[in-house]
Amino acid sequence: MARYTGASCKLCRREKQKLFLKGTKCNTEKCPLDKKNYAPGQHGLSRRMKFSEYAVQLREKQKIKRMYGLQETQFRSYYEKANQQKGVTGDNLIRLLESRFDNVLFRLGFAPSRKAARQLIMHGHFSIDGRTVDIPSFIFKPGQVISVRTNSKKLDIIHNSLRRVKDGVYNWLSVDKANLKGTFLQYPERSEVPLNANEQLIIELYSK
Repeated sequence: MARYTGASCKLCRREKQKLFLKGTKCNTEKCPLDKKNYAPGQHGLSRRMKFSEYAVQLREKQKIKRMYGLQETQFRSYYEKANQQKGVTGDNLIRLLESRFDNVLFRLGFAPSRKAARQLIMHGHFSIDGRTVDIPSFIFKPGQVISVRTNSKKLDIIHNSLRRVKDGVYNWLSVDKANLKGTFLQYPERSEVPLNANEQLIIELYSK
């Protein structure tokens, strides 16, 4: 599957918002966005454009796609699933994205970023309900439990990441740091998800 291999910090600068793609670096003074809060490229600082309605919707879609590390085909598929479910399509979309294995791992604190979470998952370091799962797009159901596999319990990246996470941050997740386990308690409500985005703009874009 195709993946973006360029500089992650350029994506944050393009969206003029921290997408937390580099883990701990995003919260330090080394974050390029704090020093260069304008679009990348030689004309990034001088360009002052008035965005059309379509452009605003497109930027919002690109922002969330990049935040969750998805390609267009994947993201469109989540929209179609969300649109078929009962309730508000935008809320359903965020709920699906937050239920992905790589995102849950990141939220629990087992990985410093979603990109790192995907790598750990594909290397088979985690199991779900006792079964090894190496698919980052796996969608969780309430009650399912993540465990660090026995041979992976000494990985520094996991322990260093857990030290930076406070317990009880997310109401829909529960983490047991001592036993290196986490539980997906329930699907999150939109108001509970710390996501600075307007998903309704994406729904309007795809509905055209």
